[in-house]
Amino acid sequence: MTIDVRGTVRPADTQQDDGVPERRTLRPRASLADAVFRRTAFAAGGITVAIMLAVGLFLALRSADALRVAGPGFLTEQQWSPETGRFGVGAVLFGTVSIGVVALVTAFPLALGTALLLSEVVRGRLRGILVSLVDLMAAVPSIVFGLWGVFFLQDNVIPVARWISTYFDWIPIFRVSDDSGATLTDDSAFTSSAFIAGIVVGLMIVPTMTSVMREAFSQAPVGEREGALALGATRWGMIRTVVLPFGRGGAIGGTMLGLGRALGETIAVYMIISPVFSINWEVLKSGSNSVSALIALRYGEASDFALSALMAAGLVLFLLTLVINFTASSIVARSRSGAQSEG
Repeated sequence: MTIDVRGTVRPADTQQDDGVPERRTLRPRASLADAVFRRTAFAAGGITVAIMLAVGLFLALRSADALRVAGPGFLTEQQWSPETGRFGVGAVLFGTVSIGVVALVTAFPLALGTALLLSEVVRGRLRGILVSLVDLMAAVPSIVFGLWGVFFLQDNVIPVARWISTYFDWIPIFRVSDDSGATLTDDSAFTSSAFIAGIVVGLMIVPTMTSVMREAFSQAPVGEREGALALGATRWGMIRTVVLPFGRGGAIGGTMLGLGRALGETIAVYMIISPVFSINWEVLKSGSNSVSALIALRYGEASDFALSALMAAGLVLFLLTLVINFTASSIVARSRSGAQSEG
């Protein structure tokens, strides 16, 4: 006797002529709720992909005129003067990346330490409160971070930037000098820099990175944790040998997701930096730019052709963040595949 998935009792497998039992195939009947859920999930995923493709197609069509005039030099040209035909994203793309790198250097240790604190150290009600507080940081509007950066952080970071420039000026990116190569020490030389903007953006992406890292660390198998502790490992030893290796993919994925948001940040960067259209290798020096800040700065006064050029800049940023986010998602998904942990 056999019982199918609907609970119906059926005779045992019949014997074929050669004596081998005939194989039965179980085909469960999908319920109405399962069918509705399946179709809804497919529709939601399809709509999301369609919207993303529509955005990319819209940018590509609107930027076609500018890209036809600029050509491949659009990616390397530093000037931004669509009226004269000399325009490109070389300088603003470099500024976008430099601000993103500073943001990662600022955010990664904070996010890693906070994720380990929430997943490995704090327990009980306090853990829930801290998790909620960290998640609420992601809901703070970017303009609030921008105001805080302009009116509070900037004045307090200038001494730090001057100290870095004084003792590490042998590293080119930490040198602050004028066109003649003379070292600058005035406060005005350190304001509105990629360094300050990167710190503000770094604090903005900490909640995103922390959430992904904490989720990855919490999935480390309990058996391996207990095994390490049973063999005499300290808590830090267990974290170093079990939790960190298991969550390495999640940490990398969370970092890249944070970078994707840092590259697209607009209002906070726009409020802090002093826009320049030249590559500034000195991150501590006043003057930088980003693609998103360029669009916010020039959109209101743009002609039809200048608007097409801004759309081309937006297309470059769209493709850059898309590649980074897809890479991060694949890394996070691969790091979690097959990861099972008992409560």
